[in-house]
Amino acid sequence: MRHLMNPLDFTTEELDRLFDLANDIEKNPEKYAKKCKGKKLATCFYEPSTRTRLSFESAMINLGGSVLGFSDAGSSSASKGESVSDTIRVISCFADICAMRHPKEGAAMVAASKSSIPVINAGDGGHQHPTQTLTDLLTIRSLKGRLDHFTIGLCGDLKFGRTVHSLINALSRYEDIHFIFISPEELRVPDYIIEMLKEKNISYEEVIKLEDSISKLDLLYMTRVQRERFFNEEDYVRLKDFYILDKAKMELAKDDMLVLHPLPRVNEISVEVDDDPRAVYFKQVQYGVYVRMALILTLLELV
Repeated sequence: MRHLMNPLDFTTEELDRLFDLANDIEKNPEKYAKKCKGKKLATCFYEPSTRTRLSFESAMINLGGSVLGFSDAGSSSASKGESVSDTIRVISCFADICAMRHPKEGAAMVAASKSSIPVINAGDGGHQHPTQTLTDLLTIRSLKGRLDHFTIGLCGDLKFGRTVHSLINALSRYEDIHFIFISPEELRVPDYIIEMLKEKNISYEEVIKLEDSISKLDLLYMTRVQRERFFNEEDYVRLKDFYILDKAKMELAKDDMLVLHPLPRVNEISVEVDDDPRAVYFKQVQYGVYVRMALILTLLELV
């Protein structure tokens, strides 16, 4: 039995197989429509989510399976004080696989250690969000044709953004990736990631203004400033609109640069950018369904 806690749990060769499967699902959905008939996915979400939870549910339904679970801690026995360890033991009696979102770092790992079914980390605090990273990688590979030899700018909240941390770690395994970190001083990428890049001799630079580097980028990964990760409301208000990607900035970019965003967005991408063919964040959502379908099939050993 296997779990997914971190994008690095899969080798690059295993990721290639997973993405090949996701692309085949995209092309031949009817071939997979009954692969999970009789199987149940439990979605255990201890904090709010729209995209991730519904993407998992859509993935399982598309495979012919069924879904049960809860969408916030208040509607689970966690509100009575039940531990994650006990909850997963109970869920293991009801379902064949579990996707868990939790505000505490490491909660999914605790669940996996006590579970008798595969557990997928659907986000734990500011730590990891592996299925978003798989979504990002599949989107890049499908639209660019590769996962190496490019410059990627990551813009916004690079301190608390778990999607950013996961993506940097995942891309660091591919050749000739140059990172440009675009953030205010207060939201710079954590030291442990910088140390990892230095150890692996991976090139990076840190800048404050998006306009200074957008022309160099093959990919731009925008993120929102996350109110829920701030302890101080004043800091959030001061930083929330630090970056806004609009038409004027897009005119500075390459004709084939792609704009990704893990969503939800607030103000960081103007709606006027949505019609630009380089804006692929809604395609990214669709790729998220395909990659989660592929992951469910892989962890349930149905392929």
